[in-house]
Amino acid sequence: MLSERFKQAFKRKTKEELDEHYDKIELEKGDFLAMVIAALITFLPVLLIALFVIFGLMWLLFGRG
Repeated sequence: MLSERFKQAFKRKTKEELDEHYDKIELEKGDFLAMVIAALITFLPVLLIALFVIFGLMWLLFGRG
């Protein structure tokens, strides 16, 4: 019983099945803007921290002197 549920949950879907599934999804008026804002909120802080670390290391290695 449990193994059948695992098989069904982790069954690989073909490209056609995925295309058919995502074609059914309809976005509402503000959904795209909401997704862009969510992506910015998620990725921008991580990118800024990475840039500060990189530039901080460059300053420590080459900028002081």
